[in-house]
Amino acid sequence: MPGFLRRLFAPRWQHPDAQVRLQAIGRLDPARADQRLALESLCLDEEAQVRQAALDRIDSPETLLPLLARAPETPELRRRLVALLSGQVAHLELARRLRIVESLDDPELLAEVAREGDNQQLRLTAVARITREEDLIAQACDNRIAAVRHAAAARVTSESGLQRLAQRARRDRQVMRQARERLNRLRADAASLAAAREQREALLNKLEAHARAPWEPLYAGRYRHLIREWEALTDLPDPQQERRFQDASQRCRKVISDHQAQEHALAEAERRREQATEARESLLEALEESLASLPRGDRLTGQDIASLRSQKLLLANRWQALSDLHLTDETLRQRYDAVLTDYSRVLDAWERLEAQAAEIEQAMKEKDVERLSDALKACQWPDTLPPTPLFARAQQMLCGQRLAEEGDLEARLARFDKDLSLFETLLDRGAFKSASRLHQSLRHRTDSLPAEALRPYQARLKRLGARLAELRDWRGFVAGPKREQLCLAIEQLAEAPRLTDAERDRRHRQLVRDWKGLGDAAASPELSERFRGASDRIHERLAPWRERQAHERRRHLEARIALCEQLEALLESPAADADPDALRQIRDQAREEWRQHSPVPRDQAQAIGRRFGRIRFALQSLIEQRAREVAHAKRQLIDEAQALLERQMAPDARAEQAKALQQRWRELGRAPRGEEQALWREFRGACDRIFALREAQRDDRTQRARERLEQMQVLVDRLDAWQPAKPGDADFLERALGEAAMLEPLPSGRRTEGMRRRWSGIVRSRRERLARLAVAEEIHRWQNCRPLLDAHLAADARLHEHGKVEAVSLPAGVELTGELHEAHERRNAARLAPPSPAEVAEQLARLRVHLSLLAMGRISQHDEPLRLAIQVERLNEGLGREMSRAEEVRVVLRTLLATGPVSPEQWDREVGELDALLTQLTELPPP
Repeated sequence: MPGFLRRLFAPRWQHPDAQVRLQAIGRLDPARADQRLALESLCLDEEAQVRQAALDRIDSPETLLPLLARAPETPELRRRLVALLSGQVAHLELARRLRIVESLDDPELLAEVAREGDNQQLRLTAVARITREEDLIAQACDNRIAAVRHAAAARVTSESGLQRLAQRARRDRQVMRQARERLNRLRADAASLAAAREQREALLNKLEAHARAPWEPLYAGRYRHLIREWEALTDLPDPQQERRFQDASQRCRKVISDHQAQEHALAEAERRREQATEARESLLEALEESLASLPRGDRLTGQDIASLRSQKLLLANRWQALSDLHLTDETLRQRYDAVLTDYSRVLDAWERLEAQAAEIEQAMKEKDVERLSDALKACQWPDTLPPTPLFARAQQMLCGQRLAEEGDLEARLARFDKDLSLFETLLDRGAFKSASRLHQSLRHRTDSLPAEALRPYQARLKRLGARLAELRDWRGFVAGPKREQLCLAIEQLAEAPRLTDAERDRRHRQLVRDWKGLGDAAASPELSERFRGASDRIHERLAPWRERQAHERRRHLEARIALCEQLEALLESPAADADPDALRQIRDQAREEWRQHSPVPRDQAQAIGRRFGRIRFALQSLIEQRAREVAHAKRQLIDEAQALLERQMAPDARAEQAKALQQRWRELGRAPRGEEQALWREFRGACDRIFALREAQRDDRTQRARERLEQMQVLVDRLDAWQPAKPGDADFLERALGEAAMLEPLPSGRRTEGMRRRWSGIVRSRRERLARLAVAEEIHRWQNCRPLLDAHLAADARLHEHGKVEAVSLPAGVELTGELHEAHERRNAARLAPPSPAEVAEQLARLRVHLSLLAMGRISQHDEPLRLAIQVERLNEGLGREMSRAEEVRVVLRTLLATGPVSPEQWDREVGELDALLTQLTELPPP
């Protein structure tokens, strides 16, 4: 269809001409669906007039809201919706409008409804839907309904929003007061939160410093105290603080657990040392008992010497093994040396007798008394030892007696009866070896006692001998299979291919010990030969390994000798201020190094062990000496701390000196174990009292500062509520400034800084008001002189019109000060010799610009040179003393009174702006 026909048959509301569409709007019925759609389309027309007309025909906000979503920048649509929702037109039901407003999200529309609504509930509903804080502040400041203002103000929560609200809410003092109170509470809460965070941060710093500190006796207690303080804090830590707390706590717990492990290790070492001491004592007691039992026997046999040698070998090996691990007590060492001396004396006598045995036998066979006597003297047999059978026979032959008399018969029989009882006791205990030796001794003595005297004891001795034979048979019955097992085990060990040399040697030694432990029970030459052959094969197989072991032992011996030489060099010249902790570390390291260099050759193990034992004993003595010196020094520090408590001085200085004492305490090292903790508790108690005095002073200082802060807050509130009404009220301000100066210094913090800013703002505002009041007072005095100025202007006009010079007298009721009276005289004199009109015009312009500067008004471009000149003059005049605004106004008005003569045309040009400036100067700032 051609465009003409399309325009011809198109609806009028779609006509290209806006006037046609505007006329068609009046014919559209909103009740009809199709025409309502046409109206909705016209509501978004490109012509504002058409849009407004279409919107006026629609009274349904539900219809317009979708249109607003499509075209949010349409002002007519917004105004129509505001008018409908606020009840300005159409007068829709309130409930319907409330439902619509509750579903709105457009902030500008809600703000307009809250401002223009015809119902308080409607406005409150709109305010409840507003989310932007700036809109809420605007409603709280500008809304005409107090309840709406209060509801909007209640939803302002941020610090900046409350601050803007307190500054802008001049219309409603309650809103302003509540905003200030909430702002103060918010700042106080923020300050408290900041203080709590600072407290938590300080506690974290203490905990982290504690985690880095070395262990001390009160370490665990101080850690628990810090944990209790952390748990007592009411605020919640942030994730970073929680992570730092957990890390520091873990480090503290590690220090505590490490110390507990160290204490446990020390206790365990002490327990092992005590066990080693008990083992040494038991071995010593066994050898001492064996040596002590030798003089009690009648004869000393080879079996006794063999048993003694095995006990001594066991004692030496076990003693050396224990000495490698634990330091030997000096008393036990002396007992050990004494036992070895006794053993050496017995063994030396036995060896001398063995060396002379052949000579004695030959002399006895040849019955050569002289030769026998010499041989017995060469033996040097001790009187404390019983003789051997050979030695006894030799003595008998030498003395010409068959038996050597040991005493009278009754004593010998009593001793025989006592040994019989001991023999029975040993059999009851199953001590076969001891019982066998004692039985042999009893049988030897039966040969030397008369048969008649021994008859009461023969039956008992025979019965006990039968029990010994039965015990021997039982041991053989048990030992026979055991020997077979040992032979089979050692043969298997000799042929085992996969065992290490060390394991093979360990098992071989164990089998040999088990074989020797059986003694002579069930012994047979065949089994002994089998066992010995397998043992020899193992020895041959282990020969290279034993050579390597011997080389390793020699190397260990050299390392131990070098260690001993180093320690001896240290002990020869110890440092005078040697730290006992460092010496303890040297001792522990030396002990560990000694253990690492093990084993050593057996023939030299005892000697080097004794040497190291003496060194360790000397080193321990040096440690204890230095520890006692440290204890003495720490007692002096305790005395100095006690003296600090009694000395009259500042608590802070006392605390600093206590810190120096604590530093010296840490540098000294540790006192003897057990004494260190007691000294530390005493020293710590004195330091705690010193720091408690400092904290008490700080608390008192803090309390006084807090009181000054509260007094300052009261003073700020009082000055904030005060408004000067006249210039003479400046005395009140000066007194308040004096009170504020007396309250200084105030404690630092955010509250103090906020209070200072508020105080400075209030003082500045009150000074400004007092200055304005002083200016207003000057202008009021000027207004009282206005009749005089009018008289001068009238005289000036007559001078210009008629050339008549008149002197103006003071009108009735006008009183002038000395300066104004002088200006009045100068004005009268100016008419006698009038300046040029240009000079008068320039002077009036200058006075107008000066007033404009004082009133902070605008100055035209052509007056800019005058403004610069006046400012320069003001700066030059203010070099000595800066003039107040009231004084400058007084000077300007006095100069204005003295300036003349002024023509009516000149005055008409300037009087309007001069009056406006004076009126502006009399305006007071809002309270």
